[in-house]
Amino acid sequence: MRVVRVIDGKPTLTDAPTPADPNQHRVKVAAVGICGSDLHMIDNGMAEGRVLGHEISGYLDDGTPVAVEPLRSCGHCGNCKDGERHRCDAGADIIGVFSDGGMGEYLMAPPEALVRLAGGVEVTDASLVENLAVAVHAVNRARMQSGERVGIIGAGPIGLATAATLHRAGFDADIGARHEHQADAALSVGANVGLGNGYDVLFDAVGSTSSLLESVRRCRYGGRVCVVGSFWDPVELDMTILMQEVTLVPAMMYSGTAAGREIESAAALLADMPQLGDALISHRFPLDGAQEAFAAARDRSSGAIKVVFEPHA
Repeated sequence: MRVVRVIDGKPTLTDAPTPADPNQHRVKVAAVGICGSDLHMIDNGMAEGRVLGHEISGYLDDGTPVAVEPLRSCGHCGNCKDGERHRCDAGADIIGVFSDGGMGEYLMAPPEALVRLAGGVEVTDASLVENLAVAVHAVNRARMQSGERVGIIGAGPIGLATAATLHRAGFDADIGARHEHQADAALSVGANVGLGNGYDVLFDAVGSTSSLLESVRRCRYGGRVCVVGSFWDPVELDMTILMQEVTLVPAMMYSGTAAGREIESAAALLADMPQLGDALISHRFPLDGAQEAFAAARDRSSGAIKVVFEPHA
């Protein structure tokens, strides 16, 4: 089968054996997204030799449409039993990060990783389920209360997914969008474009010193900043966080709750808001467009939001 593997720091189309494992399910990959973390991994030399791709949707051999939760964990430790598989004591494996992922024609996934999609959901849009699960987890971690004023810094895929999650939960969210195409996407998922000050909760969907400082400064006294963007470099804070007594709430990946798995909530969100595919997915490429796809993913000013591969298109 064909895969996109990082070779000498470049995503390169190459061949690999078609996977087979009697203990797992084979997924015919319909779509796989390029995540900002993929770009950071390449830039930091962490992806050499790897098939990336942890935002995955496709079909089982019997034709069942699924999204894939890329977490693999021991399933036996206290955290796993509590639904916190991303905190596995043995160390969770993330498909496409620590092991080969979905940027290929087929993928093997354990039964617990499969999320069946509702009828009517476009399978080629369902690679967004993983992004949406990150947002669902962040909103849950923020412990939102009715009537709270909420803002989002960053109108990339995670910021927009957070906006959609908040909209579905009944919150009127403001979002800061740097580019016109991001503003259009934000409006389509129910957010208000433009940020003020005095928020009860501010979601940092960027992950940088400047975005974190801005988040803290835009919060009210005693507010909360939920950090959903990933930091790849050390960040600095100033006295503002002390003076305003802002609480930082980190949110990483997704888990299970008393209400069920967050990734299943994300799949339900996509079914409820089918416009998310058109709003968030700006570019679709075949596997042999690997160089162009990664170049597009790096250039937000050109209109890119979420760039995906469709291996069988």
